[in-house]
Amino acid sequence: MLSNAWQTLTLNRFALHQWREVSLLHRLLAFARSWRQGSWLLQWGDAIALGVAAILFALAPYVSTTLIGILLLACSAFWLLLTVSDEAGEGLTPVHLMVISYWGVMLLATAVSPVRGAAIAGLIKLTLNVLLFLLLARVLRRPPLRTSLITVYLLTALVVSVFGLRQWFFGADALATWVDPSSNLAGTTRVYSYLGNPNLLAGYLIPAVMLSGAAVFAWPRWTPKVLAALSLLVNTACLVLTFSRGGWLGFVAGGFTLAVLLVQFWSIRFNDFWRRWAIPLLLGGSAAFLVLSVAALAPLRDRVMSIFAGRDDSSNNFRINVWLAVVDMIKARPVLGIGPGNDAFNQIYPLYQKPNYTALSAYSVFLEIAVEAGLIGLTVFLWLLSVTLGQGWRLLQRLREVQSVQAYWLIAALATMAGMLVHGLVDTIWYRPQVSTLWWLLLALVASYYSSKPKRLSPKL
Repeated sequence: MLSNAWQTLTLNRFALHQWREVSLLHRLLAFARSWRQGSWLLQWGDAIALGVAAILFALAPYVSTTLIGILLLACSAFWLLLTVSDEAGEGLTPVHLMVISYWGVMLLATAVSPVRGAAIAGLIKLTLNVLLFLLLARVLRRPPLRTSLITVYLLTALVVSVFGLRQWFFGADALATWVDPSSNLAGTTRVYSYLGNPNLLAGYLIPAVMLSGAAVFAWPRWTPKVLAALSLLVNTACLVLTFSRGGWLGFVAGGFTLAVLLVQFWSIRFNDFWRRWAIPLLLGGSAAFLVLSVAALAPLRDRVMSIFAGRDDSSNNFRINVWLAVVDMIKARPVLGIGPGNDAFNQIYPLYQKPNYTALSAYSVFLEIAVEAGLIGLTVFLWLLSVTLGQGWRLLQRLREVQSVQAYWLIAALATMAGMLVHGLVDTIWYRPQVSTLWWLLLALVASYYSSKPKRLSPKL
């Protein structure tokens, strides 16, 4: 019974590809498909879409949010062009349904928002990200394009990390008070690279660490594998040197998830002994390594201990006061919240804030969603996570049967989502476009595997 309930909850039993074949709207757009068949340029539509998305991810760490918005608008327009002229077939997935449902709740929250103008601006930003998801979920269905886009991001992240390490060795000016001045780490350099904020950099690098770890196994030949291993080391070092406690928690959660999924994926090759003991030994060894690292390295120990310092740490105290004010905001509008976006938050939060504790966000993704769209929005978001993770696990088991190398990207996507969600418990940096685009990339990456069929898979794909 529990299994049946889970299958229903994660929408595993929906035959979504049949809906489009009988859709009246799809029939009305037959003229667009005829036009596309005669267009030489649109024969390469997916490759062009990959190019536009690649430009977005290659430039995101270096350019203004305005330019990122323009690139998101270009992705949205190209998705619309490709979709209205597409043939019937696979493409709509349970993840798509939940993303659209989440957007729909945000639309309702905007309609009833007490600051509707500000909420509309937030809804527009969310809509651009959702349309990016729709484009990527389509493009990433083809393994070569999937690998190419991930490679673009990893090479970009490597440059970002190298510059971050340069800041560590040669010093960097703190652009804000990032460390409690009364702590032992008051004079410690926290790297921020091109992103201008160490917490934001940590959020940006969590996917880079997980995907570069997967690339060690997914990329063919030794030269790319060596590059992937180098990227893994550099990205990990840079993430650690951000001294972002939320980033560290996300890194540990993502790393544990990545390791467990890799062992589970490989366990089909194990003998009975390793099938029984591989995961316990992995978890025990990893936990021992973390404990010894914290005990041996004083800066790491001081930063980790500050997590448990409660209000004695200024950063903790600040967040606690913001969270208490945010809870009051949720109590005031518990059903559909105040509407999406930081503009709406900035107009309502001052009415509830504690003296001297101004904030631009809720400093927690889950609280932020509850503020923006109420408990309904938070419920739909949690449902979206359940569907995405459930679909990801089911699709991973298909790929495991044939040991397809494409499974490594899916493993990394699931691990990264776990890491970003843990980081999101105590921060909202993934509402910044440099990180939010990566979150929607991960959702799209999971959704892109939905059309995979076991009988057509090959270990080389």
